[in-house]
Amino acid sequence: MRSNKTFLVAELSANHNQSKELALKTIKAAKDSGADAIKLQTYTPDCMTLNCDLESFRIKGTLWEGKNLYNLYKEAMTPWEWHEELFAYAKGLGLICFSSPFSKEAVDFLESLGNPIYKVASFEITDLELIAYIASKHKPMILSKGIATKEEIQDAIDVCRSEGVEDITLLQCTSSYPAPLNEANLSLIPQMQKDFGVKVGLSDHTLGVNAAITARALGASVIEKHFILKRSLGGVDSAFSMEAQEFLSLSQAIREVEDLLGDTSYALSPKAKEGRAFMRSLFIVDKIKKGEIIQPSQIRSIRPGFGIAPKYKKEVIGKVATRDLYVGKPLEFGDFKS
Repeated sequence: MRSNKTFLVAELSANHNQSKELALKTIKAAKDSGADAIKLQTYTPDCMTLNCDLESFRIKGTLWEGKNLYNLYKEAMTPWEWHEELFAYAKGLGLICFSSPFSKEAVDFLESLGNPIYKVASFEITDLELIAYIASKHKPMILSKGIATKEEIQDAIDVCRSEGVEDITLLQCTSSYPAPLNEANLSLIPQMQKDFGVKVGLSDHTLGVNAAITARALGASVIEKHFILKRSLGGVDSAFSMEAQEFLSLSQAIREVEDLLGDTSYALSPKAKEGRAFMRSLFIVDKIKKGEIIQPSQIRSIRPGFGIAPKYKKEVIGKVATRDLYVGKPLEFGDFKS
C-alpha cells in the first residue's frame, strides 16, 4: 500500500430501509465499488431525542421538512441486533466496519463487537462527555467538523488527547443535505491540518465526485460518502447518497489522484532515471590526442547525458588529455588531468 492511500468510507446510514438483506447487499456493493470501509450509525431514537411532538421537535429547513425527530430516527436507525452480522459480513469481504455511536450505551455495545474506529458525527462534536467516553476506549477517532466553531473543534480534540488518543482525523463537513458546492469550503482542509495538527479529510454531502476528488488533492486522507445501491430505492438519506456505480467512478478517480500526487520526495523513480539519458552532458566534438591541452572548441554540452555534467566544462578546458579522445566520446573525469 502506498503511503498516500486514501481511506474511502461508504456510509450505510439509513440506506438499508429497515431491510437486513438490503443492508448486506449494500455492504457487498460498497466492497465491489472500491470502498475500504463501511460505516454504520449506532443509536436508538431515545439516544437522540425525546418522543415529543412539540413544534421544537419538528425539523425545519431541510429535506426532512416537518418530520418529527423521534420518528425520523426510528425510521433511520440500524437495528442493534443486526450489528454483529453486519460487522462479520463486512470483515469477511475484507472491509473495515466501524460506527458512529450516539450514547455511552452505544459505545459499550460497539466495544463488545470489537469496533476498530469511532466516528463522532458532526452534530455531536460539542458533546464533550460523550467524546471523552469514546476516547477512553483508545481507538482511532474521526471527528466531523460540521457546524462547529474553531474553539469547539479544539475542545473536542483536546478531550481526545487528554484521554491518550493521538490518532485523530478531522473531516471538513457541510451539514446540509445535499450540500451546495459553493458551501463546501474545501480550502479549509489544509488549514485544519495546520491549525490542529491532525489528519484531515472530507465527509461529503455534495452530489457528484468533484468535491471528493478536490479534497484528496488538497490533502484529505479520509473520504466519506453516503452509499446506496440505487437512489430510486428511496429512504431518508437517498437524495444525497452516492450510487454504487458512481462510487466506483469516484474510487477509481481517487486512486488516479494518488498516483498523480505521488510522494513528497526528490528521489528519482526508475523511469526518471532512464530519462536522464536525454539530459545534456560534455562530449568530445574534435579529436584530441593523449598529452594535448583540451581546447574549448573540442568539447560541447549536448545530448545524450552519458558524459560528465556541463557544469564541469570550465574545469576541463586547459587540462591535459590522459588518453586519445575520439569524436562522439562522452567525457569522463579520467580523460584529463591538471
